[in-house]
Amino acid sequence: MIRLFAHANYDFIGLRKWAYGVTGAILIPGLILMALRDVNYSIEFTGGALVQVRATGTTMDAGGVRAALDRGGVPGAEITEFGGSTEFVIRARLEGQVSATEQAAQETATRVRAALTDAFGAGGFEVTRVEAVGPKVGGELRQRALLAILASFVVVLVYLAYRFEWRFGLASVLATAHDILATIAFIVYMDLEVSLLVVSAILTVVGYSLNDTIVIFDRTRENLHKYKREDLAEILNRSVNETLPRTIITNTTSLAALVALLVLAGAVLRPFAWVMAFGVFTGTFSSVYIAAPVLMWIERKWPGKDARGVKARVVAAGHGTSTTLPPPEAGAERSRVPSA
Repeated sequence: MIRLFAHANYDFIGLRKWAYGVTGAILIPGLILMALRDVNYSIEFTGGALVQVRATGTTMDAGGVRAALDRGGVPGAEITEFGGSTEFVIRARLEGQVSATEQAAQETATRVRAALTDAFGAGGFEVTRVEAVGPKVGGELRQRALLAILASFVVVLVYLAYRFEWRFGLASVLATAHDILATIAFIVYMDLEVSLLVVSAILTVVGYSLNDTIVIFDRTRENLHKYKREDLAEILNRSVNETLPRTIITNTTSLAALVALLVLAGAVLRPFAWVMAFGVFTGTFSSVYIAAPVLMWIERKWPGKDARGVKARVVAAGHGTSTTLPPPEAGAERSRVPSA
């Protein structure tokens, strides 16, 4: 079979400064924009009411529903077609009611019913679903989502420290933190609504990015034993190039499915597809251009006791130009990374 990039030999480490510039161009404006305006949370996090209605005896469209809600004292509600042009999902937030209770959410649902009744008549629509979420529940969901991400960091750091060594684990966690911040910046740019579905997409991006990083680091560990006279920059470049076919194929198949979701899925799944598509891009980008250079930087700051750590420090200090060091004495211990 045809093997893509079978003899790839790209200098990924040499492009690390360019990659840092791209990362800064994404993160810094996104963080500034997030400081100026808050993230657009859905009612699962802010509290509110979800009402699903179906038109029965009259013509109903999204514009008419929105106008009716504005007149009825429910401004800013989100109206989404659900399954067809005669069925809608209405999400109304509890704006400015941080201390509101579940009762306030139920009252919001009642106001939605009353507004639609005034506009379309009692027999003009049918309510098929009503869900109310209090702000307290939304706050707990936000806290648990953050705890889930932090817990994944801790578990990954411990696992990689045991499986490889702590430098690999720290580089993986920093690269994954980059992915989360970049994805949040993307959500702010796109003004996407952060729902539980979007949070699940962010957690999926974390797993996707870590998987790609671990594949590269596993090859790095093998090459550290196989090519004992190469410095760390050469080892990292070799490892990224050797795993490049797997990275490209995995990315292409993942993006193909996500593009299909973006084109064919409805409004409910589209934010999930957008976040996942960007996450696939940034997860791969960080595995190649962030995790590997960060690992080299960590080796420069806290080098190992063997010659390989000193070579990594010389390469980093020389901005990518390696310096050949004399080989260690015969019989000296060279293994810095535990074998599989």
